[in-house]
Amino acid sequence: MPADDGAVRRDERTWTVADAMAWTVDYLTRKEIESPRRSAEWLLSAATGLSRIELYAHHDRPLTPEERAAFRAGIERRAAGEPLQYVTGEMPFRHLVLQVRPGVFIPRPETEVLVDTVLEYLDRCGVDDPIVVDLCTGSGAVAVSTAYERAGARVYATEIVPGTAEVARLNAERAGVVERVTVGVGDLFVPLPPELRGRVDVVVSNPPYIPTADLADLPAEVASREPRIALDGGADGLDTVRRIVAGAGEWLRPGGLLAVETDTTRVKDAAELMASWYEGVVVRRDLTGRDRIAFGTRREA
Repeated sequence: MPADDGAVRRDERTWTVADAMAWTVDYLTRKEIESPRRSAEWLLSAATGLSRIELYAHHDRPLTPEERAAFRAGIERRAAGEPLQYVTGEMPFRHLVLQVRPGVFIPRPETEVLVDTVLEYLDRCGVDDPIVVDLCTGSGAVAVSTAYERAGARVYATEIVPGTAEVARLNAERAGVVERVTVGVGDLFVPLPPELRGRVDVVVSNPPYIPTADLADLPAEVASREPRIALDGGADGLDTVRRIVAGAGEWLRPGGLLAVETDTTRVKDAAELMASWYEGVVVRRDLTGRDRIAFGTRREA
């Protein structure tokens, strides 16, 4: 696996886990790849089937030819700037490991707080079998986690891109919640069963919220690899947020929760939009301490 003119070439000597790890960290560092050790661990774990802890416990274990070939291919993709999650096909999120693939937005750790907001509300409201709607579900991170962590919850997730919706269904199957997570293909509220109007306990969304003009300033790994439809929030980043805020009231029961994630510089604007239809509107910080989530409850009729 040594490099020749910047490329990964074949080397037929025996390579142990420790050899592969050390060489890859050095190689990715020289290629200026962010978090080279983390990348090396994930790539090696994906190639060998060992957990990241097991990689260090079995550091002297030789790699098989098949593992070396898979590892080499992964290194080449990562060195070319492909997101690590697309190379390994997985992304840890809360208590789950989600499947992701090129064309599917990669869930961020910050969004775990959006799930916290939903779960805390469900605990407070005391509904035994709550109905949750997750708009712009992407990989299904919010929808699947909510169903996984609250056994009584019935979740309806919507996604406009058919291939992405299929990934959300696969993640529901992997988490063992496919019977309680329904994934519909279409724009925002369109795929929802009409009989849910006025009965939904929670509407939650992590919609596209980057202003169109700001997309060019995103890191190349994001701008050139992740789906534009999941990033582009229109001129001010709030196009989809406005539609969600305006439309959610038709579906929520009185006192039902609307929770929306957006950019730290626009979340207060989102909260102001919500204040016209919702009460108790609050802005919540993410795991990095930045304002991120606006939420409030539908006013009583």
